[in-house]
Amino acid sequence: MTNLLGGSASPYLLQHAENPVWWHPWGPEAFAEARKRDVPVLLSVGYAACHWCHVMAHESFEDQEIADLMNERFVAVKVDREERPDVDAVYMDAVTAMTGQGGWPMTVFLTPEGEPFYAGTYFPPRRRGEMPGFPDVLLAVSNTWRNRSDDVRHQATSVLRRIEQMREAPGGTAEAPSTSADRAAAVAVLVKQYDYARGGFGGAPKFPPSMVLEFLVRNHASTGSADALLMAEGTLRAMAGGGIYDQLAGGFARYSVDPAWVVPHFEKMLYDNALLARSSLHIGQVSGRELGSRIAQETADFLLSDLLTPQGGFASALDADTEGVEGRYYVWTPEQLVEVLGAADGEWAAERLQVTPEGTFEEGASTLQLRAVPDDPERWQRVKGELLEARSRRTRPARDDKVVTAWNGMAIAALAEIGAVQQRPGLIAAATRCSELIWDLHWTGERLLRMSRDGVAGTAHGVLEDYAWTVEGWLTLYQAGGDVRWYQRALTVLDAALAAFSDASGSFFDTASDAEQLVRRPREWTDNAVPCGQSVLASAAVMAAALSGGPEYREAAERLLTAAADLATRAPRFAGWWLATAEAWADGPREVAVVGEPGQARDELVRAAWAWPAPGRVIAVGSSGEQRVGLLAGRAGGLAQVWVCRDFRCELPTDDPQRVAQLLRGAPE
Repeated sequence: MTNLLGGSASPYLLQHAENPVWWHPWGPEAFAEARKRDVPVLLSVGYAACHWCHVMAHESFEDQEIADLMNERFVAVKVDREERPDVDAVYMDAVTAMTGQGGWPMTVFLTPEGEPFYAGTYFPPRRRGEMPGFPDVLLAVSNTWRNRSDDVRHQATSVLRRIEQMREAPGGTAEAPSTSADRAAAVAVLVKQYDYARGGFGGAPKFPPSMVLEFLVRNHASTGSADALLMAEGTLRAMAGGGIYDQLAGGFARYSVDPAWVVPHFEKMLYDNALLARSSLHIGQVSGRELGSRIAQETADFLLSDLLTPQGGFASALDADTEGVEGRYYVWTPEQLVEVLGAADGEWAAERLQVTPEGTFEEGASTLQLRAVPDDPERWQRVKGELLEARSRRTRPARDDKVVTAWNGMAIAALAEIGAVQQRPGLIAAATRCSELIWDLHWTGERLLRMSRDGVAGTAHGVLEDYAWTVEGWLTLYQAGGDVRWYQRALTVLDAALAAFSDASGSFFDTASDAEQLVRRPREWTDNAVPCGQSVLASAAVMAAALSGGPEYREAAERLLTAAADLATRAPRFAGWWLATAEAWADGPREVAVVGEPGQARDELVRAAWAWPAPGRVIAVGSSGEQRVGLLAGRAGGLAQVWVCRDFRCELPTDDPQRVAQLLRGAPE
């Protein structure tokens, strides 16, 4: 029998619609029932591509005996963290406060008023070592509620107090955005944490540090720091050569379970790949080597081939599992290579892809690694094509096809910029089509919605990251394609964000003032799996200020960057986007106004403007007399020419592409 999740738009919730657990979606009805029955709420949070979410679902939520216990003693609520990041953020803070660590699946027990009092992540169906069995947890929590509900409510009050203390604004005495010395200090901290043998930072599990990579490449572009480039390029090379990168179809998995990037957790997320595609492009530009450009190109191709939806948006993720087995779609044995390629090519491929008889994964299978450029590139392209075609006949991983606004903003920005730099108009066209979907379906005229699926908008309101990434994406698309609509629409959304999310101190909440009132209004300061909403809003505001000249955008960015300055210096691994934005702020920004009638001369100047990723570069392109973009106002003339400006002053206009490149490569004074 279908429970109450059957009408959901979320693929994750629909995965649980046939569970014997009587799941409720998040909403006032569930809490009203809990009050009526005087039982706790059991909140379970996960997402469609989460391997351990699937495990717990199979072991516990599909078990009739456990489901009966849940139904009898609790009101069970299932939440897709990607659909409701606000709910996830509030209760993940509770899990961290109570247990010292977080993760998914997330299991939180709440009072009927929504206050958390006990929490954990994955629970096995029976005791396993030090981990209690899930039925034991259910009985213990239920009995405590029945016999000591006053103590439980007191515990919930203490948890909320600790959460509030955790989420206060970062302390510090900064009176302005970070200085060049502060950012050099951040690089020095990263040098101490860098894994020189294997790239990246820290041990296992090892996550792609996409935001830190963007900071490092911008820092090198600004200062020429050899350390910054070494860490950025070294990390990209290590990841791109490892099993975390799909050597056949492009795209990165979520993380590596080992420190050498060999064995990934195989889920592939839109947000990881959009961020890494863009930073890879920039690494290739500043290093002058082919690696970054190739990874950007292949990752962009992966977005189009595997994640593009029929409506023109981009799906959220590919699952880690195939037929209930993690990684089955991606791994190979030597025998399988020979079967597909023949003996000679199979042995050649096995050696270069490090597919061994012992295997690097499970049951003698290996992930594919490509640690060096193949000695015969033509042979490699043929072999790769044959393996990709053979792999396509395997059962494909499930796809979470909901279109999340924020992550699509990331994809728009990445595809638009890669398209402009690599002169691939198809990527700009894809970014444009995705943008049309967001404008037509996700934007109500006053507010953004969080997601859609199959061309039908969801009901969840957008959070700050949705607004910020939409602005970043559309301003980048305007610069790449010259369509002034995206500049105008971006400023409309930015104005809405500044009005709906701000507080009296000049910082911003993650939920709008008219959003659902949770037990706490979430506000994040640190960059984690993705940049926090505030750091992206600062980035978008810097870009908007440079293009429009609007002082309100510059002031908003300055307030945010000042508030986060000390945090960024102390903990750069968790402030990568803050630091990248601070580099753009310090760079001027560099405003590039290209005017003239469309044609070869103007196109060459535009290509020169895109050739070097100056941290604060913005590009406005228009015909003579274009007035709708502030940076172009008053710049006229029939001949194609460029003004490069920084710090409210402009160089003399030039029609020489080499001079444009020279001005953009120069370090800020």
